[in-house]
Amino acid sequence: MGHGHRLRDAIASPGTTPLIGVYDMYSASLAARHYDGFFLSGFGFAASYYGLPDIGFIAWPDIVAFAERLRPAFPEHHLLVDIDDGYADPEVACHVVRRLERAGVSGVVLEDQQRPRRCGHADGKRILPLEEYLDKLHRVLDSRSEMVVVARTDAVEEGEILRRAAALAKSGADVVLVDGVRDVVTIRRVREAVAGVPLLFNQIGGGNSPRLSLTELSELGVDVAIYSTPCLFAAHEAIDGALRELREADGRLPGRAGAIGVRDATLLLEANVTGRRTGGPA
Repeated sequence: MGHGHRLRDAIASPGTTPLIGVYDMYSASLAARHYDGFFLSGFGFAASYYGLPDIGFIAWPDIVAFAERLRPAFPEHHLLVDIDDGYADPEVACHVVRRLERAGVSGVVLEDQQRPRRCGHADGKRILPLEEYLDKLHRVLDSRSEMVVVARTDAVEEGEILRRAAALAKSGADVVLVDGVRDVVTIRRVREAVAGVPLLFNQIGGGNSPRLSLTELSELGVDVAIYSTPCLFAAHEAIDGALRELREADGRLPGRAGAIGVRDATLLLEANVTGRRTGGPA
């Protein structure tokens, strides 16, 4: 069974399927010990690969190259990739989708933003006319074989959110995402608007959306949840704290019990060679 079919089956199964945001091979190695699905977010990749905010700097060859490194190390994990607006041009979007599918990516997320684009939880977003986005989306759908395609709207006004969500549900896309949704009431209304089409919810630390458990999301009819930034923001906090501690200790490495060392890291990374991992998906 292909990667797209496997992800589609997971989304169709009872409950809410979690996909964890990873930003490099090390974070993926850690995430693989706990979950069986990854999300390659534009925010995390822009921050980690370029040191830049999520406002359209990503070049598609870089995202494809990362997916091509990630898939062989984690052949059994679901892998959903954020392709932003398809890198502006519909022809490029279709080419990227074909490249990612050949690399073994399970699915992609295509948004309806205009350039200059912004993070889905930032102010100042502008969206394409619906027909223009639907044309791009249909071309992407026609270019894939069995990959999952998530249609995403960044509309912010409730009437437009519901209008677009209903249109995306009728487009032939596999899943619908309304990004930056602000409350549970809106989630319920979107769920009604998309009828029987699977619904995706994006949880991002410090974002506009409410923090909800998988149980709560399942009760709301959400089929899949992406966690864009827990690895990235945890690394931010841990690195900042470790370097502050190192500076305060005049450069002496900490000797505290439980501190991660070179042996722990080597054991983790050896699993990317052997395929045998300690721990396992929750």
